[in-house]
Amino acid sequence: MIRPSGEISRRDAIRVGLGVGLAITIDRLDLFAASPQQATLIEKAIPSSGEKIPVIGMGTARYFDAVTPELREVIKRFPELGGKVIDMAPSYGSAESVVGDIIAELNARPRYFLATKVTGPGSDRESGARQLEESMRRLHTDKIDLMQIHNLIGVDQRLPLIREWKQAGRFRYIGATTSFARQYDAFEKLMREQTLDFIQIDYSIDARAVEQRILPLAADRGMAVLVNSPFRRGRTFERVQGKLLPAWAAELEVTTWAQLFLKYLAAHPSVTCVIPGTERVQFLVDNMVATHGRLPDAELRKRIERYYDGLTA
Repeated sequence: MIRPSGEISRRDAIRVGLGVGLAITIDRLDLFAASPQQATLIEKAIPSSGEKIPVIGMGTARYFDAVTPELREVIKRFPELGGKVIDMAPSYGSAESVVGDIIAELNARPRYFLATKVTGPGSDRESGARQLEESMRRLHTDKIDLMQIHNLIGVDQRLPLIREWKQAGRFRYIGATTSFARQYDAFEKLMREQTLDFIQIDYSIDARAVEQRILPLAADRGMAVLVNSPFRRGRTFERVQGKLLPAWAAELEVTTWAQLFLKYLAAHPSVTCVIPGTERVQFLVDNMVATHGRLPDAELRKRIERYYDGLTA
């Protein structure tokens, strides 16, 4: 039975491994952590600056409610495995405080690219400024790498404010996010009318609508793209539950469905970084394997799509 959280399907997907008789287990994935430097780190450039970031990052929605030993280990090992970008929001419970406290404890701020968001309530300048200051306080930093307008909430009021803070050197980049198809028209309008360093959008192998307009527009406008909800809270795994990876997946040096899905998304020419969320070390290691080796070319991406679309849940 597949639980709503997607945990069972993800665990089974890891254990199934390649359809060529190679048994890959969760425990053996930890072997990658011992020598990640032996594999090529895949990075992409932020169009507005040329700065490169790894193609797999980390989301924090639903997971980062309190500092725990495992979350501390997840944050610590993330850059060791090649990660850098951590995405948060004030609405993600205690995510900003948890991430900020752990990084401060590790004394490792330069190792992370911190992205967070500004939203409501309140549309006045003062409420926005208070929220930005609070994010700075929670993250124990005087400069945030990326500040985003969350789900277009208060965009007319918040965007001028975060531009000012960027000009003052408090943010390195600014952007906007959405996770809802109903906002795509408004999101596209914002992208055409405003200059942004980043956009963040929901995208997965089983929800590809953004390929039609949003992703090509981001490329045209020179905007980096963060991908949220790459597994659609576990629903992406339902179709592959108990199924083996095709033998040709070995060409990409992947051993689990999660790694294949992440490499598929990261390989889109417009995508800069994919940010799956996890609070478990075993899933972190699994995710971060996808930031090493090579990405599928256009032909192989199409082959992955055809294979996935041909499966039945």
